[in-house]
Amino acid sequence: MATITSFEDLEIWNKAQVFGALIYKLCDDNLKINKDFSFKDQIKRAALSISNTIAEGFEYNNNNDFYRYLRYAKGSCGEVKNCIIFSVNVGYASFEEVEELRNSLELLGKQIGKLMTYINQKRRIKPQPNNPQPNNLQPANPQSNNPQPGNP
Repeated sequence: MATITSFEDLEIWNKAQVFGALIYKLCDDNLKINKDFSFKDQIKRAALSISNTIAEGFEYNNNNDFYRYLRYAKGSCGEVKNCIIFSVNVGYASFEEVEELRNSLELLGKQIGKLMTYINQKRRIKPQPNNPQPNNLQPANPQSNNPQPGNP
C-alpha cells in the first residue's frame, strides 16, 4: 500500500471530486433541475460535502476523527442518492440520465465504507506498553503509612 501523506493521495477523495463535478454538470445541463434553486442547491452542497468532509477528516491527523468524518461523507452519499432518486420521481430527470451517477455514487459509498472498516480495525489495535505499571500502586513499606500504637 502506498504511503498517504495528503487527502489528495486518497482514491476516494479523487473519486468524490469527480463525482461532485458530474453533479454540478447535471445541475447546469438539466433545465428542470436548474430552475429548482432549492433542489439544485441541496444536491450540489451534498455532493461537494463528500470530498470536503473526507479532506477535513484527514487533516485532523488521527484515526478517530478521520473515521467520524468518513461516516459523515458516507451520509452525504446517502443524501445525494436520495436527491437523485427524487429527481426521477418528480420528473426532473430520467432513470437513464442518472443511472451512471447513481452507480458511481454507490461504488463510492462502498469504498468509503471499506476505508472505515480498515481504520476501525487499526483503532482497535492498542500498542502494548514496554514497562506496564500496576494499576494499584502500594507503598514499598505498608507499615510506614499505618503506624501502630506504640510504634513511632
